[in-house]
Order: sequence, then C-alpha cells, then structure tokens
Amino acid sequence: MFKNSFVFIFLAIFSFEVGAQELKDDLTRLQSGEDINVLYRNEASFGIFAHSAGGFGLAYRRAQHVTGKRKRMFELEAQNFKHPKEIKSVNQNVPNAKGYTYGKLNSILIIRPGVGYQNVIYQKSDKKSVEIRVSYFLGATLAFAKPVYLEVDHTNSSSNGPVITTERYVPGSYNDTIDNVLGKASFFKGMEKTKIYPAAYAKLALSFEYADRYNGVKAIETGVVADVYPYAIPMMAYNKKQEVLISLYIKFVWGKKWF
Repeated sequence: MFKNSFVFIFLAIFSFEVGAQELKDDLTRLQSGEDINVLYRNEASFGIFAHSAGGFGLAYRRAQHVTGKRKRMFELEAQNFKHPKEIKSVNQNVPNAKGYTYGKLNSILIIRPGVGYQNVIYQKSDKKSVEIRVSYFLGATLAFAKPVYLEVDHTNSSSNGPVITTERYVPGSYNDTIDNVLGKASFFKGMEKTKIYPAAYAKLALSFEYADRYNGVKAIETGVVADVYPYAIPMMAYNKKQEVLISLYIKFVWGKKWF
C-alpha cells in the first residue's frame, strides 16, 4: 500500500514537472514568435502607402479571425488626393517666386473608415514562406476640401505703390493670370473655409504576408480604391468635376498578433 502510494506521488510530481516544463517551453516559443500550433485571433497593424493620385497615405487596421482562414477587419485611412492635371507653375518674372498649381481650387484630404473581410488563398507552410490573402472593404469617405490661397501682386493695378495681397484663387479674376501671382500662400490660410464632402468607397486588395515571426505582421499590399461622391468635389478650374475618384496603391504593413 505504501509502495503504491509512493509510486503514485512520484508519477504525479514527475508529470507536473514535465507539464510545467512544456508550458514554460511553449511560453518561450510564443514570446519568440515561433509556431506553437495555435490561432492568434486578434491582429493590429499600421501601414504607409503610395497611390496613383499623386501622394501618400497612412492606415490602421484591427482584425479578428472569424474562421482559421477568414478575418473580419476594421480600417482607417488618411491620404491626400491630386487631380491628374495638376502642374506646378512659377512666375518667371519674379526672383525667388514660389511655385503654385495653376487652376487648383482646393487641396484635398481624404479620410476613410471602413469594414471588410480578408481571406487566405495560399497559407504559409513555414515562417520563411509567403502567405497570399485577398481582402475587400466598404465604408464611408470624408473629403476635406481646403480652398487654395495665393500671394498676388497688385502693383500694376494700383497707383499707391507696391501692393501684395493674400487671396483665394478665383477663376477668371485678377489672380487667374500667372504674371500677377507670386506663389502659393501658407497651407493654413483658409482652413476655416474647408468644406466636407461625404461619400462611399469600395476597395479590393491583394496582400503578401512574409513575417518571420508567427505573432508578427509584415506584408506588402496592392489594390484599387473607388470613392463615389453624390456631390462632385471642385478640384481644378476649367475641368469637369469628378463624382468617382479611382486610385491604385501599394502599401507596406507592420503589426502584431495576439490571442
């Protein structure tokens, strides 16, 4: 009886020590980002991207697994947007003149909150391989249109000597002639006159995830975004207003995963 009890206690202690060591090993592997054959249900990432509308943007995403190969995602993006016909001009008659875009009515900043799903179409076989994923999003778009202001020389139209003013660009006015413009005014001039244009957007993307840690995120993503506006944004004088803005992008993504 005593012998059997001793064996039972010994086996119990030995099993506990083995289990504790295995748990310790799993925690060590988990912290080092190794594969412990578990599903990280949560994910957060940041990204920076360049787009075909002539600028850059920043992005944040929060994801949660619905199944092993499917995630539900929330994203928030901010980017500028330029009209394809924007060309910088400089008054050659003025020394050290500042550049400006002739005919530009507004500077555009776009904010996009949206939701979507991401599906794995090729899963990683090991941490040195690449996972291929496709995602799609729908959401709202808020376009902030800030009027463009110029520094204008009114000397030739005034009998009181040199007169330089800062004024909003108006097509067909005195400041619509390059000879009268000294350059673009401060970006912050006219901020109080910014208008918001609400819209909706749709996005389709393909991403390539190559992180060497299973609890990390490193990816390159490319895709297309379409913003649809019920009221067209005035961007360039003498050009048709656009209700649909389409851009391509490439994005670099970093982030982490957890339970």
